[in-house]
Amino acid sequence: MPAGHATPDNPNAQTPLAPSEGSAVTEATLVIDAAGWLSGGRRVESPNADERPAGEAICLAVIHAISLPPDEFGGDDILRLFTNTLDPAAHPYFAGIAHLRVSSHFLIRRDGELIQFVATTRRAWHAGVSNWQGRSRCNDFSLGIELEGGDAHPFTDAQYAALRPLLRALAERHPVQALAGHSDIAPGRKTDPGPYFEWPRLVGTGIPPRQC
Repeated sequence: MPAGHATPDNPNAQTPLAPSEGSAVTEATLVIDAAGWLSGGRRVESPNADERPAGEAICLAVIHAISLPPDEFGGDDILRLFTNTLDPAAHPYFAGIAHLRVSSHFLIRRDGELIQFVATTRRAWHAGVSNWQGRSRCNDFSLGIELEGGDAHPFTDAQYAALRPLLRALAERHPVQALAGHSDIAPGRKTDPGPYFEWPRLVGTGIPPRQC
């Protein structure tokens, strides 16, 4: 990634939660600080964010799935997309998306590595045109969590083992009351996190479903 677009990794950056796909892992204890950053986590700041409306409570967490190029894992192209450094000539698919200005608060890689792009106190540009229980502009009141994956791929044990403590930490810091998929807030336009996402594995995270 070109210099100047991403901050250096925190010297206390966490290591991946698991060495390989599908392996058993031990869940970590995570903490979100008062500024909205994951303490000890890897930080790659995205310019694609702004301030939330004054007084807006953060009550929804949205689960997404992404892979770049589609159905390919392990590269840095997701990070490049979120930091506006994606080369449109690097892959045929990129020509149609390199101009987008998008981000998410968090990305969880296939091996469980957790990367934060936007402070939770700020508005990441992750939801697009969206609606949740009659409320539009979901970016205003939500947190975006991307999982490296896609509709045709089961997610890994390491990803769930990173996601569960992340949700607990978010619930400790913010009044998050509901979990939804991108497909729930943009039906007909988005399908992620897709049919392989195992919602029951998130039971016990402290965020009851669909009450925002």
